[in-house]
Amino acid sequence: MTVWNGSFPFYPGSNACFPFDTTWATIISIFLSTLATFIIILPGIRGRGRLFWFLRVVMGLFVGAVVLTIQFTRDWETGWVTANTSYKSFSRALVNADIGLHIGLAGVNITLVGNPVNQVNETINYNEHFAWSFDADYDHSYGEGLEKGLPNPILYVAEKFTMQSPCGVHRQYRISGHYASLTLWMAFCTWLISILLFSMPILLYGGYMLLLTAALMLFSLLFFFTARNTPKCPIQFGPSSLKTDYGGSFWLTLATGLLCLLLGLGIIILNSVQPEKLKLVFNVDEGKGEEEEEGWDTSYLPAKPSSSAQDVLMVPLTELCEVTASQL
Repeated sequence: MTVWNGSFPFYPGSNACFPFDTTWATIISIFLSTLATFIIILPGIRGRGRLFWFLRVVMGLFVGAVVLTIQFTRDWETGWVTANTSYKSFSRALVNADIGLHIGLAGVNITLVGNPVNQVNETINYNEHFAWSFDADYDHSYGEGLEKGLPNPILYVAEKFTMQSPCGVHRQYRISGHYASLTLWMAFCTWLISILLFSMPILLYGGYMLLLTAALMLFSLLFFFTARNTPKCPIQFGPSSLKTDYGGSFWLTLATGLLCLLLGLGIIILNSVQPEKLKLVFNVDEGKGEEEEEGWDTSYLPAKPSSSAQDVLMVPLTELCEVTASQL
């Protein structure tokens, strides 16, 4: 935008950062720091169990990072179109721009990038986020966009998702996003439980929790799938139309869910068919576990009688009566 008296005359607000988001960047940094810590202590593990231990750490951190990060991504459904469109209200000036729509669990992002960026004496490079989470009002955000004077393409696309729009997609996307987010939070909890069970180690129940994590992730995709396949109003820019398809977060969730499903099934099958190999993968000392189990079982048994006590019990009853009578 052009600056007049140190301010933006047409659009005073600052553009949102996209696709870079500090929330998921912080999450990824935490998981990478944790991975670096485990790599530092990796040389302290001896034998062939070092490789299995490292693979378990990488796999567990990857699943946890994905489940937590996709809560805040905004590319579950994306679409782009290049079109000649009006830029401002009450103006006949046309600009050539790329218009993008990015739908997440908590709202939509609409981008507008000019081709070239500098047109009609202005810099056309916008991104706006309109949230529909529980603590946000989508229509209020849209009203603020009208007051700011956002470019016409952004307002036109954002209007399709308002509650008053005849398209009627706001309710479907909002409810589906809430339920998908809820199931993903549950998947994150079951992932934590599976990590605890594997470290104890209780391998069979850890596999069950990993299967539950996979089921919850796939259910979240099912919730979003129902909103994705609702009839939509066409988003038309002259002869060109903006069409959306599944984005990177959707496919990443699907791949991670299938990975958890395969890992969970593999652990359960190995536990029933070849438990020795499963214990080898998880570095479980079978002999030590058996000794601890035997010690736990025999600790509550009564002490064995001594040899003298056994000899007394082996004496016939008639002889015992004679000994007692002679003493009297």
